[in-house]
Amino acid sequence: MQINRRYIVDEQGNLKEVVIPIEDFRVIEDLLGLDLDEEAISQLRKARSDRDSGNEDAYVELDSI
Repeated sequence: MQINRRYIVDEQGNLKEVVIPIEDFRVIEDLLGLDLDEEAISQLRKARSDRDSGNEDAYVELDSI
């Protein structure tokens, strides 16, 4: 993945900020799951809990999705 970026530095040349195009930001946001709503996050937490506790009753067949 190529990210176009522009660096902002202070008077001493120290890096202070990075500016990226909104399209690149949205891709990163999607990859990291930062665009998920609270319901989706809650469902993912429940699924992780079910998996960690071995609750196989919570599993569904792939064909049913």
